[in-house]
Amino acid sequence: MADLTKPTPAAPKQAAQPKKGGNLIATLAPIACIVAGYVIWRFVLGNASNFTSPDPAGGFWPAHKGPKGNLTKMYEGGIVVPILIGNLLIVLTFVIERLLTIKKAAGAGNITEFIRKVQFHLANKEVDKAIAECDKQKGSVGNVMKSGLKKYKEMITNSELDTEQKVLSIQKEIEEATALELPMLEKNLVFLSTIASVATLLGLFGTVLGMIRSFSKLGEEGGGEAARELSQGISEALYNTALGIGTSAIAIIMYNVFTTSIDGITYGIDESGFTLTQSFAAQYK
Repeated sequence: MADLTKPTPAAPKQAAQPKKGGNLIATLAPIACIVAGYVIWRFVLGNASNFTSPDPAGGFWPAHKGPKGNLTKMYEGGIVVPILIGNLLIVLTFVIERLLTIKKAAGAGNITEFIRKVQFHLANKEVDKAIAECDKQKGSVGNVMKSGLKKYKEMITNSELDTEQKVLSIQKEIEEATALELPMLEKNLVFLSTIASVATLLGLFGTVLGMIRSFSKLGEEGGGEAARELSQGISEALYNTALGIGTSAIAIIMYNVFTTSIDGITYGIDESGFTLTQSFAAQYK
């Protein structure tokens, strides 16, 4: 008969997994921005009052003629223009989203100064004060450091493991905390990197379509009037290129800014892990 009083072995602790919460902004923002791009192109740039010869029939793509302003000429760049405007809005949306997220992840104060303060408290064996510094930092480095410090404090009173095993336990705790923080930092950067390449190509595509349309008119009509329309059509088509290149430039610049900031935070996380393991190994041999 089985011994029912025998304790059941505890299940091994599973490694921390990154949170898989729904990324609602990544799903809805691109669609909303493309729709907003069309609304701006159709109802703002394409407002009938902006043209000397508006198309009263309206519809999805009214054939307005005679734009009154330079910005309004962008409307005649074709149906690619609202897509490009949508791409610009997507870039601006995720730039703002990443700015807020990375600013929060960076926490309060200088990361190097924060690590120096923690090192000072650990050198004086004041673990609780070190944890308090993490609460003040409020960033990703502080979160990882706090998780490591809690395990650090636990290992001080642990009499079952040797020093090497304790250090490995602290290191594992830091790695698990890091696995929760890094995905949040890098999330949604793919939109900026993708649009950085795609926007320029879309701009060139819109320009080519405009050039084809302009040269077709030249072949059909001929004469000085056709030449004038050709030069006007080329000018309008180049708005696609300008909008595509401008959007791509913003995406590239901000992508590099964000990756540089993330590299700084990642370096701080790595340094915090090294600080804890080396401090424990030196203080509690």
